Amino acid sequence: MKVGIDAKRIVRNGTGLGSYGRTLVNDLIRLGDSELQLRLYAPDPGHDALRNQLIEGVTLCYPDVTMSGPLAAVRKALWRSRGIVSDLRRDGVHVYHGLSGELPLGLSTSGIAGVVTIHDLIFLRHPEYYHWLDTKIYAWKFRQTLREARHIIAISERTREDILHYGGSQYADRISVIYQSFAPRFSADVTADQKAAVRQRYQLPSRYVLSVGTIEQRKNLALAVEAVDLLPQDIHLVAVGRQTPYVQTLPHSERLHLLSGVPDADLAVLYALAEAFVYPSRYEGFGIPIIEAIAAGLPVVACTGSCLEEAGGPYSRYVSPDDVIGMAEALKMSLRGALGRQERIARSRQYIRRFQGTDVASQVAAIYRRLADNP
Repeated sequence: MKVGIDAKRIVRNGTGLGSYGRTLVNDLIRLGDSELQLRLYAPDPGHDALRNQLIEGVTLCYPDVTMSGPLAAVRKALWRSRGIVSDLRRDGVHVYHGLSGELPLGLSTSGIAGVVTIHDLIFLRHPEYYHWLDTKIYAWKFRQTLREARHIIAISERTREDILHYGGSQYADRISVIYQSFAPRFSADVTADQKAAVRQRYQLPSRYVLSVGTIEQRKNLALAVEAVDLLPQDIHLVAVGRQTPYVQTLPHSERLHLLSGVPDADLAVLYALAEAFVYPSRYEGFGIPIIEAIAAGLPVVACTGSCLEEAGGPYSRYVSPDDVIGMAEALKMSLRGALGRQERIARSRQYIRRFQGTDVASQVAAIYRRLADNP
């Protein structure tokens, strides 16, 4: 069974959709299924550091046509949205998996079964966070992808509800909820030498709350900044993620430390050094950093209003995305020495066992097999 996988973000995106793709592919390989042949399709080789995160057992494929010159971006987009179908047919692919909410045009009539993972529909639920033209393009791609897909993977119950709300109830039988998994490095032991090196490299404060994710309006980091300023003076906030113009609107605080371009190995250590994790986002499709934080042994404080309770489970704490006092109190009860902290951490780690890699991968592989057996 040959399975093609959209690898554009696997080889180009350091976090988010790229992390989802690399983790899933590695977990599929770890299944040890000799009948499962994975072929990754990307318009270019991307970045060495990201490709090298893939374990052996997968074939990387690039288009035969030249993808250089002034129109390279246009050629890559056209190949990924349509031209790739002929390459998939040439290679004898049985199932093609779009990992980021997209499938190429013409896939459904090519004899190749299409699977798509839809992470969120925030562009429809909260268009105020996007340029109006982008929302139109994303909405068109969403509806076109539903027509091309034989099966749809939603990464949370909330995302499933959004697909049915905006796409129509006729797709209900085609949707499976399969959560994201987390990379093993976040639950691995971190040595004292690693901690010392990372603390020195980023000039970290001795005590801090960690936040991970693109620093943009929807992620609502301002809530955490204001809340941390209400905590004891030695508690700081370290926020890791790509910075957008939203950074300029954040409240001024000498206790806020912004980091970008942090490699994965260092990120795992940043989790291990923190006292608590905060995810104040107003809306998410899932929230994988919450799972990574729990795997690393951190208590989590997140916001209500989307699917974060699904990710963090009943032993994490949740507050309104506008409640500064509530956020400060929840963080205070998550710092070292707080009553019940260790019990909540232990129970949360039990909860996230449902997101472990081989279990998630086996569910995805079962969908591949079912589609390949019923062309």
